[in-house]
Amino acid sequence: MTLADPVLGMRILVVDDEPMNVELLAAVLGDAGFTEVETTTSPAAALRSCAAGTPDLLLLDLHMPVTDGFGVMDTLGPAIRTDAGPPVMVLTADITQATRHRALSAGARDFLSKPFDPDEVLLRVRNLLTVRSCERKLAQHNERLEYAVRARTHELEASRLEVLDRLALVAEFRDDDTNQHARRVGRSAAAIANALELPPELLELLGPAAALHDIGKIAIPDSILRKPGPLTPDEFAVMQTHTTIGARMLAGSRFPVLQTASAIALTHHERFDGAGYPVGLAGDGIPIEGRIAAVADVFDALTSNRVYRPAFERAVALEMMREESGEQFDPVVLGVLLESALGYAASFMVARR
Repeated sequence: MTLADPVLGMRILVVDDEPMNVELLAAVLGDAGFTEVETTTSPAAALRSCAAGTPDLLLLDLHMPVTDGFGVMDTLGPAIRTDAGPPVMVLTADITQATRHRALSAGARDFLSKPFDPDEVLLRVRNLLTVRSCERKLAQHNERLEYAVRARTHELEASRLEVLDRLALVAEFRDDDTNQHARRVGRSAAAIANALELPPELLELLGPAAALHDIGKIAIPDSILRKPGPLTPDEFAVMQTHTTIGARMLAGSRFPVLQTASAIALTHHERFDGAGYPVGLAGDGIPIEGRIAAVADVFDALTSNRVYRPAFERAVALEMMREESGEQFDPVVLGVLLESALGYAASFMVARR
């Protein structure tokens, strides 16, 4: 990181009732070059600071007297669940599943376990500030799009799609060494939707929206996201939250592409037989865009190298998916992939070569 790095000038608010923790975090951030770090041991002062000007990141202790971290998040309310409010990273020594779920439901985007590891602090802070920067750029772009849509429709649409593409890559930089998985899933989802002859308005949205399916993984710790072996039940529970986190990150927009992306982020791990997550939807209860993204995502995942296994041959991957027809996958959606595997699937694998 250098002084030219734009995230170093973003505003960070640290709230912890233990002065030693506040001093440690301020020192770690300051030594790394962050120039706008505000600290307080008072939840009330933190709320006043947020009211005076929204920080770019809120590092919030959960267990504090009088008003705890949950109380602060409740007071900030809907703001922290949308792009308008600051992303919240909770500071806690309590890593139980119940606490994690409660914090995520309240609007937290990430966790920092006590005692702090300085390298982990900087990695997590930087990840959340990168997302925050992308969200702000996207919001600014949407304002420009409203102003100029009649005169420059085609030019602005191309620019908006590029911003979405770059936002999708935020998650890919952490979970895919090639940085191409999101784009391939987007292209594959669009091709499947086209073969299904879906309405034109949905066809236009599927590609860029499906590319954002895993944006919630930005909030998943690397120790889980890049673990080379099987996940424990608790780790898998944390991994599952990338669906709800991604949906919240994309929710609340008036633009159809982000509305579709939010639905895909939430439902691309639902199963046709109802045994998926996070809700357990089944059959046609799963939005068609989620059923399409599920097929495109799994096909690309199976045929890509992962940290925990090498890629499967395309024919092997297709046979594995065929065995899940009607269980994990919508038979009609999967049928499009299986019936056109020699043509469509091959054409969308060109990006890896």
